[in-house]
Formats: sequence, C-alpha cells, structure tokens
Amino acid sequence: MIGSLQGRISHKLPPQLMIDVSGVGYELEAPMSTFFHLPAVGQEVRLLTHLVVREDAHVLYGFGTDDERRLFRNLLKVSGVGPKMALALLSGISVEGFAHCVHNNDVAALIKVPGIGRKTAERLIIEMRDRLGSPETQGAVVIPVGASAESEAFGALVALGYKPTEATRLLKSAGPGTHSTEDLIRKALQSAAKE
Repeated sequence: MIGSLQGRISHKLPPQLMIDVSGVGYELEAPMSTFFHLPAVGQEVRLLTHLVVREDAHVLYGFGTDDERRLFRNLLKVSGVGPKMALALLSGISVEGFAHCVHNNDVAALIKVPGIGRKTAERLIIEMRDRLGSPETQGAVVIPVGASAESEAFGALVALGYKPTEATRLLKSAGPGTHSTEDLIRKALQSAAKE
C-alpha cells in the first residue's frame, strides 16, 4: 500500500490534487481540512495516504495529519459509510470536533455536514464511541517522535485493536522497571493471553 507521498503539487482543484513524485503524477482526493493547509501549486508537500481499491477504480486519498487519516480509516469501518462520506465528514468537521460530537451524542452537529442524515449520524455516534476512546485518553494515541517506550507500546496496543483503557491496564501488568518498547508489548500481550 502507498503510505505517503512527497513531491511537488502540479494541480489542485478541491477535492482533487496531483502530486508529481519524481516524474510520476499521483492523483489524490483530500478533505478540505487538508486542502486549507496545502502550499501553492509548484511547491513541495508531503501527505499521508490511504488507497481504496474498488472494482472500477483505485482511489488514493491524501491527509495532512495522521489524526485525519486515522479517523478516515475508522469511518470506513462504520456500516454504510464509504470513502466519499468519510471525506465529506472530514471536510465538514475537524477531528476534534467529530470526537466532541461522538462523546456528547451531538447528532444535530453531525447532520449539518452535507450527506449525513439523522440515522447515519446516530450510527456514527454508536459505532465510533469505542473506536475513539474516552476524551481523556484520545489524545494519548498520537505518539510524538522520540516518545517513551511506554507511549510507543501504548500506541501499538491501540493499533492492534485494544481500547485505550485496556492498553493502559495491560501495560501496568507488564511490571515496573525499564523495558524496551518490544518487551513492554510482548509482556502486555502475554498478560492478555493469560486472562
């Protein structure tokens, strides 16, 4: 899969853009939240990507932040939500705003996004609640470069599908002392297997 692209913007017309990477033009679709922060045509850019393969097309989606791409991928797992609707959600509401709507059951704010009806908004709130985690732990999933072994292990466990609270509990059960990220993950998974 193509995880990211770095190159020169050769064309942009929302929601589509083309990035020239060493002479190869990649067509992407991006949410408006990413478009607002793009440099001018001819400038260098680096975008995280997600490839959607359909019977009739391969569509590459570009994102300015890992949070946007992560939310896009989680939205695709919701029944009845496809790439176009996920892109519309990211264009109509910020990642933080979406999380706020989910945690506060704010259906009214979600139905303001074009293409989102009441039933879809209610389904999004129900299905995304567990995927987003609690408001206190949601930000902890983003791991800065050079993060501690515990933070990296926490992010890995969440990426494996553990809820943030479960990941925290498993890491505590790994025991005190200095461990590498790999040791922490191994011990946490061993602890989970014993349960």
